[in-house]
Amino acid sequence: MKPYRHLLFDLDHTLWDYDSNVRDSLTELYAQHRLAELGTATFEAFFEAFQATNLELWDQFNRGQVDRDQLRAIRFPKVFTRAQLSEALIPRSLEDDFIRLTSSKAKVMDQAVEMLHYLGETYDLHIVTNGFNESQYAKLKASGLDKHFKVVVTSESSGFRKPDQRIFAHTLQEIGTLPNECLMIGDNPTSDILGAKNASIDQVHFNPRGLKSPVPATFTIRHLSELKTFL
Repeated sequence: MKPYRHLLFDLDHTLWDYDSNVRDSLTELYAQHRLAELGTATFEAFFEAFQATNLELWDQFNRGQVDRDQLRAIRFPKVFTRAQLSEALIPRSLEDDFIRLTSSKAKVMDQAVEMLHYLGETYDLHIVTNGFNESQYAKLKASGLDKHFKVVVTSESSGFRKPDQRIFAHTLQEIGTLPNECLMIGDNPTSDILGAKNASIDQVHFNPRGLKSPVPATFTIRHLSELKTFL
């Protein structure tokens, strides 16, 4: 086992429970904006449309095909179209309300807090995320995760997006360390695992559903508690 000194964590889907927090937020917004009155889409249909659209847009963002403002401008129009609701009926404040409300949610992945306490006794912990400054810092504070991390690097603060090697180089410079002293822990095979691999950083693929990954990782786990088996 390499003598790692620094653990680099992804945030969304790895520590912060993105799916649960988004579902809770959209449930509130669906009622608040009376979206059920805008068409025949049920909440489940609306939520599924959001999930599919959001996944596509974040993949495009990670590939550099859209920027933050474009993502936020077209997200709900695409969701409404997919859910067979009229774009003309989108509440003007819906995107801003979604960002504000979701970022205030506090649910984290199972055993996330316990593992951060455990790992923080031996390693320095850091965040490397493709999210945006305002929302990611709000999520960290709302969930209480912020106190565990020494360095937080976002795609916005670094100017680069995972899997670009330069966001990892920027992170190493911010920490003051070398690749062989670091271990990246994240859920995304491309942005987290391939990105870290290309930066000569060992990786842990957090893969709760046990999906086949196109990128082999140094370690693969299905539950965060499994980090104890090798850290």
